[in-house]
This record gives sequence, C-alpha cells and structure tokens, in this order.
Amino acid sequence: MFANAAIEPFVVKECALLTIATGKRARNLKEITDHLLTIHQGSIYHHFWGRLLRPRFADPEYNNDFAEWVHSALQDDILAERLSIMNPEAFADLESLRQGLLEIMEQRLDEIEMVAWAKRDMQFHFVRSQIIVFDTGERIEGPEYLVEALPKLSVRSVFYHFIDARHRRPEMMDDFRSWLRSYGDDYDDLCSQLASVDPYFGSLVELRTQLTNLFVNYFRSVS
Repeated sequence: MFANAAIEPFVVKECALLTIATGKRARNLKEITDHLLTIHQGSIYHHFWGRLLRPRFADPEYNNDFAEWVHSALQDDILAERLSIMNPEAFADLESLRQGLLEIMEQRLDEIEMVAWAKRDMQFHFVRSQIIVFDTGERIEGPEYLVEALPKLSVRSVFYHFIDARHRRPEMMDDFRSWLRSYGDDYDDLCSQLASVDPYFGSLVELRTQLTNLFVNYFRSVS
C-alpha cells in the first residue's frame, strides 16, 4: 500500500492552550458542585485534558485537577480517588462527563456529615481553554510515512491530532483515522487499532511512543 496522489497529504499542526479565567471559584465541595451545574464545557475539558500540555517535573498523583484539589485542599482522599479514576474517554461527550462528575460529588456530599473548607489561598479556580492552532508547514504524503514522522512530532502535535480532534470532529475521530479513511477500506485494521488507544492515563510522550509502535508494527506486518 502506497501513497495515493489523488488524496491530500496529512497537514501537521501544533497547538497551544490559552487559559481563560471564568471568575468562578470554590472553597468547598458544595460550591464546586454548584458551579459545575452551569460552568462552560471548555472548563471541564481544561481541567481533565489541559494537564497534558502543562510542564510537569514529576508524575502527578491524581489524573485531573478536580481530584488533585480535593486531595490537597479538602484532604478528602476517598473522593479524590473516585474522581481520579474517571476516564473522560469513557463518556460520550463533555456534557456526559459533567453529569458523571456531579453524581460522584453529590454522592460524597450525602456521605459526609461536615463539609470541609479549603484555605482562602487554596480555592479551586475554574478556568477554560481556547485552543490556538499553528500550521507547522510539514506534510505527510502517505500513511506509510507516518512510521518515520510520528517519533518526530512534537507533543503539541500529538495532542492536537489525537486528543483534541476527538472533541473537535463531529464523528469524534482522531485526525489520523479521519485521513486514513480517505483511502477507503485499505486501512480498516489500522483504524481499529488506533480507535483502541486510550490517551488519558499517561503522558503525551508515552502516547507518541505508543502510536509510533502501532504504526511500525502494522506496516511491518503488511510489508
């Protein structure tokens, strides 16, 4: 299988997340639950996915900002664990994720007798993100060239094409699969393998390595 001249090359882009303050803050579980009822979906997206693009000097103990805050500010490790195991990929959309968050928090409110308060300087600040996209100028002429291109992609490109695309595209499909689909059913098996990759629990570097290995193994098997 080789590149088809009739199909447009894959356009490699990068992105950055511009953080926007919402003005919404919380000092206890009741307040954060109340804000979650109406907060912009982009804020939920940011507090689950934005961490992947932030500089990190150590692996985080918890997998989203809600869980981290509940642990550090409210010292409620039971709730923090429940929130941390939430995988946004398991929800149909951000609205479903919102409802999942609310259910867990409301359940915890029913369990506790006293609502813990965070210190004033440890309030939860709801923020949301606006994605800024850059064209790198790089083009990939055919699927087989992804074997060499993927290890060289920046983590911001990996985020944009594999994670953000799933929320950006109506069909909730990453950009790699969307491009491969333009070749008809030639790459159905490869697309199925890409669909099974869960990008949430791990770093973008690990995700890039996983995707690279997937493409290497696939084209090795069909050569």
